[in-house]
Amino acid sequence: MGPPSARYTIRISGHLGATLLSAFPAMAWEWRGPETVLTGVLDQPELYGVLAEIEALGLDLLEVRQLEPQGRSPEPGDTCSP
Repeated sequence: MGPPSARYTIRISGHLGATLLSAFPAMAWEWRGPETVLTGVLDQPELYGVLAEIEALGLDLLEVRQLEPQGRSPEPGDTCSP
């Protein structure tokens, strides 16, 4: 049994057009300022596949963040450091 799936957000520099966004069919996307943000539930091999595709396309990766599961309240002392 592999690692469980998790929800990720991936920030990429620039506005990706329809052709580049089609390379990430499992991810929802939105533009935030000068960046494109991809969000989706991925297992570890899928995450590595998305990251490999970003590299292969020569995109500027800014951040990959695993999001907390829905329904969890922040505990005192929790931080959001990158």
